[in-house]
Amino acid sequence: MAEAELATVARPYARAIFSSALEGKSKLDHWSEILSSLVVVVSDDSARAILSSPGYTNQQKTEFFESILGSRLDIEAKNFISLLAEYNRVNLLASIADIYERMKANHQKTLEVKITSAYELSDNESEALITALSSKLGRDIGLEISVDEKLIGGAIIKTEDNVIDDSIKGKLEKFANNLN
Repeated sequence: MAEAELATVARPYARAIFSSALEGKSKLDHWSEILSSLVVVVSDDSARAILSSPGYTNQQKTEFFESILGSRLDIEAKNFISLLAEYNRVNLLASIADIYERMKANHQKTLEVKITSAYELSDNESEALITALSSKLGRDIGLEISVDEKLIGGAIIKTEDNVIDDSIKGKLEKFANNLN
């Protein structure tokens, strides 16, 4: 299934979890933890082989998650896993988690920003970026900074589905593509 199709099928599940999480106190973070744990499980090659095996029943797939995650799974999470197993949609967990986290961030007015810079940013530069982005976007900003010297200069900024490539390497590649 293409990524866009996965998101389309995963969205109703994420919305249902999000709606449920809004009803209870502190459940937004609780569901983040559950979904994160479930994604870790399905990211493992051997677990993925078991979960995609036609020889396993839906009940066995649900029990597989329970055997790994144990008491971290409450009754709602167990029902959720059972539902995904019943409709052969366990493979949607990563997409469901991603959509859920975006909904949670929108609700909490937060945004995770990943910046890849050509050089190490000082604390003052990081704070200036956080302030500027927070002011422009109207959200609390969580900043993850990494360094890639291959960028030559500038930076690449990623937020949710947006990418701003203001690196010298990116500009050179765009220029070269325009020449062709």
